Amino acid sequence: MSTLKIAIQKSGRLNEDSLQLLKECGISIDHRNAQLKATARNFPLEVFYLRNGDIPQYLEDGVVDIAILGENTLIEKGENLPIVERLGFSKCKVSLAVPKDVDYTDISYFEGKRIATSYTNTLEKYLKEKNIKATFHKIAGSVEIAPNIGLADGICDIVSSGGTLFANGLKEAEVMFWSEAVLTKSPVLSDDKQALLDKLQFRIQAILKGRANRYVLLNAPNDKVDAIIKVIPGMKSPTVLPLAQEGWSSIHTVIPKDKFWEILDELKALGAEGILTTEIEKMVL
Repeated sequence: MSTLKIAIQKSGRLNEDSLQLLKECGISIDHRNAQLKATARNFPLEVFYLRNGDIPQYLEDGVVDIAILGENTLIEKGENLPIVERLGFSKCKVSLAVPKDVDYTDISYFEGKRIATSYTNTLEKYLKEKNIKATFHKIAGSVEIAPNIGLADGICDIVSSGGTLFANGLKEAEVMFWSEAVLTKSPVLSDDKQALLDKLQFRIQAILKGRANRYVLLNAPNDKVDAIIKVIPGMKSPTVLPLAQEGWSSIHTVIPKDKFWEILDELKALGAEGILTTEIEKMVL
């Protein structure tokens, strides 16, 4: 029987979120500290804990079958690898930044400038599209210090909160693109391993749909039910049940998380009462 080999980052937030996702998929993994490989007890899966930047090469060589990694890394080192699923966590930006005392107006500032980065391929492609020529200094870490020591006029790096930029006297100048964790796969994946990936992806999609929605229960006068149903989407249609109190019904439905408060205001305006919400663990359509 085939075993699917998945690579994840060996430490950090991406590692934690990836393991949490696998756990929510019902996969139990035997893992000990400093262990670089672990086996799942209840799914044909082996987990390899690798450096994020090394994972694309392992995928291309077929050493591992699938991986969870940052989209920024995929764009920089594995542009030929497909995005199988966007996972919605470990979100950040890849941005250009300059010293905060620079009077920055537009991308033309970087013409002829020196830029420190570990994302040379991504940066080269981006600046080429903008018709900007610059010099790159490839730095593996601590990119933010480069302008302060006179090595560069600006940097290209990932940005989460912007706190690191501020602490080093820098400001964000251009957002090149937004990144998040993605599921990708090897270009030499066999048919039997693709079947295992399909099973895993089905579980992942159920979890992602659950995270993106909220289950809602509410009470409403019967003469308001039709108007309320027009407001709430539901999966196919809302469930409407009669209450013991005559003239009232209970309505059960699912609401997109990102539209929750907007819809809630409309429900209240239409006379909905006793509104309860809860998170959805998994959702299969």
